[in-house]
Amino acid sequence: MSFSPLFLNPHHVMKNLLYKFGFGCVWLFSCLPLGLLYVLSDLLFFLVRYVVRYRLAVVRRNVARSFPEKTPAERNRIINGFYHYFCDYIFETLKLYSMSVSEIRRRMVFTNIPEVEALLRDHDFVFIYLGHYGNWEWVSSLGVWFSEGIYPCQLYKPIRNHFLDQLFLKLRRHFRSHNIDKNLVLREILRLKSEGKKVVCGFISDQSPKPIDIHEWVDFLHQDTPCFTGAERIGKKLNAAFVYLDVERKSRGHYEATFELMSGTPREIPDWQLTADFMQRLETTIRRQPEIWLWSHKRWKHQRS
Repeated sequence: MSFSPLFLNPHHVMKNLLYKFGFGCVWLFSCLPLGLLYVLSDLLFFLVRYVVRYRLAVVRRNVARSFPEKTPAERNRIINGFYHYFCDYIFETLKLYSMSVSEIRRRMVFTNIPEVEALLRDHDFVFIYLGHYGNWEWVSSLGVWFSEGIYPCQLYKPIRNHFLDQLFLKLRRHFRSHNIDKNLVLREILRLKSEGKKVVCGFISDQSPKPIDIHEWVDFLHQDTPCFTGAERIGKKLNAAFVYLDVERKSRGHYEATFELMSGTPREIPDWQLTADFMQRLETTIRRQPEIWLWSHKRWKHQRS
């Protein structure tokens, strides 16, 4: 009997054991009732907000510039609300590991799935625009809402830490959704097209692009803002239908999401108009419940030259 050198490598064996132990610990932790996880979230809030002060300067600056019309007290309520939400997001995401289909369908409700499925009668692809708003990880549960034969997927950016990267990939495919590396998106999309798949693909497009990738600027939350345009460029090549996912947090651990049609004929729309439309819709969503957007991101680190 022979063994591969990889199998006999002590470092590799130890790494596999540690990964399995780590995944096991996360799974056991996720089996705790969500109510208890929220108690832990409240404790974490105090640590993150007042002890660690995680990116507090960034959050304060972003909120102040986005809401100059609000009083300091109102902005402070948004900031505290954000940190409460951010801690909830962490524990809600871990809960995905052991959450049942019935529970996720009760907690993450998509109100108009038939309208999206109807678009797939005339299109091979539907692209979903969404932001880092509410619990975007729970949006990966779309797979349990769509009919058989529809291929739900989302783009992701690989995480440098390999354990966290594998953990998030595992969480995001828990409910039949597929992950596409953003660096391989065009190749994977073309592969799905050649296979004749009916694809619904999520693009979280609200973060700051690298300077080399900036093609469009819009006014967003009172600030000159560079935008990702990849979804629009790829979607026009495929003649994909575009929808925006409007998310609302109904209560703690309960979200409701509604698809809004942006265009079924993207090739007829001037370049970057879909991108600007997405950013405008996202701003409307954020203004409704500002505390549940990812304010800790350095969204405005690039300035127009």
